[in-house]
Amino acid sequence: MVDTWSIGDTTLSSRFLLGTAGYPSPQVLREAIEASGAQVLTLGLKRTLAVPGGGDNGFVQIIRDTAKAQGAHLLPNTAGCRSAREAINLAHMARELLGTHWIKLEVVGDEQTLQPDPFELVEAARQLISDGFEVLPYCTDDLVSAQRLVDAGCRILMPWAAPIGSGLGLLNPWALRTLRARLPHITLIVDAGLGAPSHAAAAMELGMDAVLLNSAVSQSGNPVAMARAFAHAIQGGRGGFTAGLMPTSDVAVATTPVGGQPFVLL
Repeated sequence: MVDTWSIGDTTLSSRFLLGTAGYPSPQVLREAIEASGAQVLTLGLKRTLAVPGGGDNGFVQIIRDTAKAQGAHLLPNTAGCRSAREAINLAHMARELLGTHWIKLEVVGDEQTLQPDPFELVEAARQLISDGFEVLPYCTDDLVSAQRLVDAGCRILMPWAAPIGSGLGLLNPWALRTLRARLPHITLIVDAGLGAPSHAAAAMELGMDAVLLNSAVSQSGNPVAMARAFAHAIQGGRGGFTAGLMPTSDVAVATTPVGGQPFVLL
């Protein structure tokens, strides 16, 4: 049976969402996307369109063509926005330019950590949902902030594992586990801070629905090979979660079968 999930009315089989920034060349980007098997590609418009002199040097068209060739969906994001109003305006621009009502909502609140601003985020989410968007907010792992976004109408949340681009992995697995337990009907996509395939596997073993990453692939020594490695890790972590991990114990548990009871461990 195919293990699927969905964004809105779109059913997806890959749980790997891939960012498109910072690759050595368009060809490497195309090959990395193919190796990843990703069906959703993120695209940042603010920085792309902010190239001195205007224009994007063909970048947006490259991503659109690649997505079409791979049968992938585009998920524009509002990376670089510092206020709800700025993010709302960019989201509307993205919808007109790319023809999608999906938006990865980012509103930065701190310049050093690039931590999301929870207040601006909720305000923007509420307005964009009212405007007909499927909003995927990039947020921290704070439960109360997450609940406020759900209250605003978000059906998908994208909690961070660690600050963007840090590669630190899961800084607070307990918080992510708590989100999973307290928001069982919300789709959770871990976004930001992952640096190694093992990080992605660990996130999926916690019950996350999917993983989004960019720098861990684009900044690696071999983006194509790394994309493939993450794809395997995400699939493995998901398999571990659905199979059910064994209980942990603070003390040793003998694993030698008891005489006469070969299927019992005591």
